[in-house]
Amino acid sequence: MKKTKVFIDGSVGTTGLRIFERFSVRDDIELLQISEELRKDPEEIKKFINASDVTFLCLPDAAAREAVALCDNENVKIIDTSTAHRTAEGWAYGYPELSPAHRDAIKNGNRIAVPGCHATGFITLVYPLIANGIMPEDYPVSAFSLTGYSGGGKGMIAEYEGEERDKELDSPRAYGVTQMHKHLPEMQAITGLKNKPLFTPIVADYYSGMLVSIGLYTDLLKAKVTPEEVHAMFEKHYAGEKFVKVMPFGAEAETRNFLGSNNCSGWDGIEIFVTGNEERIMVSSRFDNLGKGASGAAIQCLNVILGCDEAKGLNV
Repeated sequence: MKKTKVFIDGSVGTTGLRIFERFSVRDDIELLQISEELRKDPEEIKKFINASDVTFLCLPDAAAREAVALCDNENVKIIDTSTAHRTAEGWAYGYPELSPAHRDAIKNGNRIAVPGCHATGFITLVYPLIANGIMPEDYPVSAFSLTGYSGGGKGMIAEYEGEERDKELDSPRAYGVTQMHKHLPEMQAITGLKNKPLFTPIVADYYSGMLVSIGLYTDLLKAKVTPEEVHAMFEKHYAGEKFVKVMPFGAEAETRNFLGSNNCSGWDGIEIFVTGNEERIMVSSRFDNLGKGASGAAIQCLNVILGCDEAKGLNV
């Protein structure tokens, strides 16, 4: 069996390390490993990118753009986990479940941008609402996203796990309060919203897991719908998808109407809940910010490209 040659540029970061670990159990992947002392050398990086079949970029935005410019082999497929190319022309958005067109673009493209973690939860909910004629494109969307601290990378992990940390870290903390969060452009562009949403991310004292919630006033929607009808729409939109699980209507009652945010830690899928009443509906998505929100999504995109089981090497 011919193995796919994979290079991970940025394999020491949180996402890169997780992708590297996931490939350790696959027999169809040949990892091209750059030496530690040369991992930031442009010429060495260029050599590895162009020798690969697929390169994963797990880098800051500027470094990701520089790495793409080093690729002069038109056959190399690049999967970028940074923010740099998520709304860029010529790049496929790496969320295959959104529509057949998204899956085809990933399969046939050479440049794939992996969604951001907060954006994943948001787009999972808003894209179908607009695509299925329930939410108008000018709806004033407001969203909350509760996340574990691993989403902040090595610096935030060290901050939260430090022995003499600030007492403020004991409580959830809202951030992105300037309404300039880096995921906002893709949230708007991929869903087709006319305006960026009001978005409040909140980081809390647990390692991984994410819960994104959006409220809907039914009298502001295109048509008056019930929670049951919204739930049925999500079931139809994501029918047959392994990674997207629309939870049974009323499932939140099993946890006394609480929705935890770390329940999906270690799992690579995403759950959808529909709650509320005929006047105000809440739609929520729950997943692992390091799974479907990062490395899991990146590997799923690779699997789409390779034409193998999309869940290969993943936990669904």
